[in-house]
Amino acid sequence: MITPAGPAAHDIGPGGEPVIDARGTSVVPLLDGNALRARPAGEHGAYHLVPGDPATFAVVRGRVNESRMRNMPVVRPADLLAVAVDGEILVRNGEPYPATGVPDPDAWIGARTDRGRALDQTCSPAAGTPRRAAAGVDACTGAWWTRGGRIVYRDDSGFWAFGVQYDGVIRHAGIVRRR
Repeated sequence: MITPAGPAAHDIGPGGEPVIDARGTSVVPLLDGNALRARPAGEHGAYHLVPGDPATFAVVRGRVNESRMRNMPVVRPADLLAVAVDGEILVRNGEPYPATGVPDPDAWIGARTDRGRALDQTCSPAAGTPRRAAAGVDACTGAWWTRGGRIVYRDDSGFWAFGVQYDGVIRHAGIVRRR
């Protein structure tokens, strides 16, 4: 339960869901402009927030402008109150939420490359995400969680990022990674 009305008396809502105080935050639909453009015109509404549908969004401290919203925000843990993917909370208060897991990792495991940035990324079954620069040196590592066509990254260098897999290609924050 996300509430803009102020602090709740309890951390757990009436249905057992976490209560998140969203005062002073932005609720950001997790979409990626590159992924949106890759879809056929009839599917451009695939990432809309629709009342009654399981939602995919982040609750971020402060204001988030439209450009940052359309290019998948990268967020410091201290500024990330929550991430919901298909209605399930995966992140709460900058940390993975206890129910977080990788239900269908096979579609995600393996190496992908963004040739334009000389960036390789490998998602391993152990949920680590070593990324290598062109010279083959580890750039950074982290952990990842998926739900359907969505991926949530927590980088060990201190940020969260979010992506979409469509047609076998992972896109986030302007990065386009192919097998």
